Amino acid sequence: MRYFIELSYDGTDFHGWQTQPNGITVQECLDKALTTCFRQNIISLGCGRTDAGVHATQFYAHFDVVDLPEATVTNSVTNINSLLPYTIAVKRIFAVGDEAHARFGATARAYRYHLHFEKDPFKINRSWLYKGELNFDKMNQAAQLLLNFTDFSCFSKSKTQTFTNNCKITKASFEKIDGGLIFTIKADRFLRNMVRAIVGTLILVGKRDIEIEEVEQIIESKNRSNAGQSVPACGLYLVAIEYPFISN
Repeated sequence: MRYFIELSYDGTDFHGWQTQPNGITVQECLDKALTTCFRQNIISLGCGRTDAGVHATQFYAHFDVVDLPEATVTNSVTNINSLLPYTIAVKRIFAVGDEAHARFGATARAYRYHLHFEKDPFKINRSWLYKGELNFDKMNQAAQLLLNFTDFSCFSKSKTQTFTNNCKITKASFEKIDGGLIFTIKADRFLRNMVRAIVGTLILVGKRDIEIEEVEQIIESKNRSNAGQSVPACGLYLVAIEYPFISN
């Protein structure tokens, strides 16, 4: 039977979500805990791949279990959490159809990027300390231009395994918070490094290094070297994933 698992994690000490040979990952820790708990080899598949240092307040993965009662699996949240590091927390487990897929079944995803302007020891690894002034209104105007495009090759890492760089962005905006800003972006899918590259480019607008209209030219160029630098991973959070068969 197939199950979805909802979790959250602090990505500071992890080399991203996906298991890899050169560092500890969230998936590695989760699979080890699931395998131990259910006493069978479990390999989960996540809703996406967050990079090293990126956090998730909501993340879904699916996994399959053989010959165990549904209640045994869905009521195992406490046991699984006891097997995980404190920086990973399972929220719930629930049964889904055999064809349900954590990655390909998602219809929308949302990220938030946090930045602050004054040194704060309690925001280390949680937000990016930006030293300088930014034009909030210009950045928001530039962010709205993203909704007019679908090909975001200029914001993608090169040599990725994606078949298309098309994404449909439905929301992109900054909001002011006490001592900082939060950028929220929602789309049907995201490319590798896309959000951090977008924020880096909008920062150039806020610094007045480029004009709002130049953002359109950067997108139309489809060239990563024309966009801004990627901002640090510490400020990025995956905050929501939507599925037609899940009510949040």
